[in-house]
Amino acid sequence: MSDCLFCKIISGEIPSNKVYEDEICYAFYDISPMAPTHFLVIPKVHFASAAEVTEETAPVIGHIYMVIAKLAKEMGFADGFRVVTNCGEIAGQTVHHIHFHVLSGKQLGSFN
Repeated sequence: MSDCLFCKIISGEIPSNKVYEDEICYAFYDISPMAPTHFLVIPKVHFASAAEVTEETAPVIGHIYMVIAKLAKEMGFADGFRVVTNCGEIAGQTVHHIHFHVLSGKQLGSFN
């Protein structure tokens, strides 16, 4: 999508601090980190949120989780991290391109 912030990051139109890239996904550090390690992993194919996952896009989500596990091992935090995806504005989603926040490097609170 031409007006999507994350599509512009993927295309290189907007700069980012890249963590990882392959043919399916792109990962980059969050500009407002909430933990010592905080990056986003986004699919290169555009769809808005987890509410739009289909049989066709499900393998993309599986690939993203595989990449997250690989990066956690390579970056040394496989023993503890959080993956968050917000779905819709009421849940705090501000960019409507599905994305996964990966956070680690400090004790993260529980959801009570």
